[in-house]
Amino acid sequence: MVSLLSPGVSMNARNARQGFLGADSTEVLANARVGIVGNCGGGSHVAQQLAHVGIGHFVLVDPDVTEDPNLNRMIGSTPDDAAAARPKTEVMERMIRGINPGAAVTRVNRRWQECAEPLRECDVVFGCVDGYMTRSELEAYCRRFLLPYIDIGMDVTQVEDFYVITGQILTSLPGRACLRCMGFLTEALLAQEAARYGDAGPRPQVVWPNGVLASIAVGIAMKLLCPWNKEPLSAYLMYDGNRQTVSPSPRLAHIDLKSCRHFSPAALGDPLWSGS
Repeated sequence: MVSLLSPGVSMNARNARQGFLGADSTEVLANARVGIVGNCGGGSHVAQQLAHVGIGHFVLVDPDVTEDPNLNRMIGSTPDDAAAARPKTEVMERMIRGINPGAAVTRVNRRWQECAEPLRECDVVFGCVDGYMTRSELEAYCRRFLLPYIDIGMDVTQVEDFYVITGQILTSLPGRACLRCMGFLTEALLAQEAARYGDAGPRPQVVWPNGVLASIAVGIAMKLLCPWNKEPLSAYLMYDGNRQTVSPSPRLAHIDLKSCRHFSPAALGDPLWSGS
């Protein structure tokens, strides 16, 4: 195995404290390929943590450049990046290589729908995107190619004279409950979003809720890549940023996690499949 560390640093020494993940976890993580769609708030946290745990291959997808409003939540970004309008994927690659110089990084500075091929070979795909339609399309793509998909998102809403921070972590696995099964995606929500397309404006974001959501999402990925305990994954976790709590959605009690009626098993893996 090719070393992904700088000279003089052994892989075993670096990862000694995460040996509980498994005897071969260092090699598994070094050979793992992870896609991150959306490289600003939550995606930047995900990239940083995956670099630290030893993921060896990254596919970074984001069409945008760094701007001043990104600096309050984009890990690794600097005022110089905003002044230079540096692509977000470039900033993330710099951060990843600063942590793990030997990591292999593929940057896609376009909308993922325009250049999705690099995601096909990933072991896990993280969706750190805004909007229901983008989530719907990304999940469908992952289902088509049998890719585990982990989605994170947060929102800030005003209630009378104070604000409420909420968020969610959703895990969509081939053959199991999808985002529609969980009630997170509905045709009504997609239609509402389409009707107000272009009018939503910037959504409030801050760094710490993104960090909480990203940490849990990375933990889920670690469980998928290195199954170090027998506790079942919770497909739908809800974050209450005011109370600082994370809990399983009550909707999970009403769905069968072992089946999905929205994506036919017969169609999974079919590159010509167009969804249902």
